[in-house]
Amino acid sequence: MQKQKPGPTGKRSSRKKAKRTALAGKSPRLAVIGRHPLVVETPESLLDDDTTPTARMFVRNNGKVPPRPSRPETWTLTIDGEVEKPLSLTLRELKTKFRTVTRRLLIECGGNGRAFFHPPAEGVPWTNGGAGCPEWTGVRLADVLKAARLKPSAVFSGHYGADPSLSGEVGAAMSRGVPIAKLMDDSNLIAWAINGKPLPLLHGFPVRLVIPGWPSSVSTKWLTRIWIRDRYHDGPGMGGLSYRVPVTPMVPGGKPNLANFVDLESMPVRSIVTRPADGTRLAAGTRAIDLRGAAWAGDRTVARVDLSIDGGATWHKAKLGAPRNRHDWQRWTAALKIPGDGYYEILARATDSEGVAQPFVASNWSPHGYGGNPMHRIAITVGSSARDVAP
Repeated sequence: MQKQKPGPTGKRSSRKKAKRTALAGKSPRLAVIGRHPLVVETPESLLDDDTTPTARMFVRNNGKVPPRPSRPETWTLTIDGEVEKPLSLTLRELKTKFRTVTRRLLIECGGNGRAFFHPPAEGVPWTNGGAGCPEWTGVRLADVLKAARLKPSAVFSGHYGADPSLSGEVGAAMSRGVPIAKLMDDSNLIAWAINGKPLPLLHGFPVRLVIPGWPSSVSTKWLTRIWIRDRYHDGPGMGGLSYRVPVTPMVPGGKPNLANFVDLESMPVRSIVTRPADGTRLAAGTRAIDLRGAAWAGDRTVARVDLSIDGGATWHKAKLGAPRNRHDWQRWTAALKIPGDGYYEILARATDSEGVAQPFVASNWSPHGYGGNPMHRIAITVGSSARDVAP
């Protein structure tokens, strides 16, 4: 697919339209931005629900989709390595031996925002739609790990799923992990349901990890094993440039020094406008517009969202809602005055609980384009006339 060149505020400026989906259980308005493996993005305007419908959830695969198991209740998850009591648990045992919880948790692809980097970075050209916040049902990962009794030597995890590599070679398509401190986060789930129904196959049926706040590649689908390790995990998708960002900013397009790279951990702050949609036309004489959207900030929370209708010359504070639970996104609303008929671009800027705000343009370029979070920009037109028509 042709890579896009970003506009001055992270707006798509020139790119072929992504193909619409024809996937069972998915909205036809989602866009396929990768086919081998399958990658499906959600337009920002389709993320307008407080709880993301399953039909509007993004899809990010790294290998082939495994066959649907005929006896899901006997699906087995192994937890081994640096544990006192290795476990082998079926889905039925997970449901009966541990307390079930339901939480609304946002997951986000590590490459979300990649299309806004210039020069273009390698990888799938996500804009802002590699994120979603549905309700997940399962058991706390920490409860299961406590039953396995981690040894003092445990420092990192390695996660394995049943999805085979695209090449058909033996071995995991991807195997990522996290430090033990993040692994034991109370928000993490071993999930078997989304929005009150069993996981669809595309989303990891019958069992998956949900580790919010960090790149969703650590939230392994079709989960079969959690390996507790005494060292940094070295599976596919770890080390090198995979899901890693520069410590010291590098020259965009330059040659990377691997010693200058660290894992992308907590995802950066981001806000999106979900209503009105980009390109909306309003009736002539309209002098006010109601907006709404969502914001999130990895392991942090969002402190405020501000909006501008004049390129950032002035800012207007939005009304920001509280999260339902930790790692939920925060919904916001705002009303802006419109000075007159014409064309306007609205900027949305979120600031996190540590005072870090979204930049005007994607910063800290890396070859694989992780962590791009420029302010979201939408265009609206009030009224219409001959002057609005391009020659």
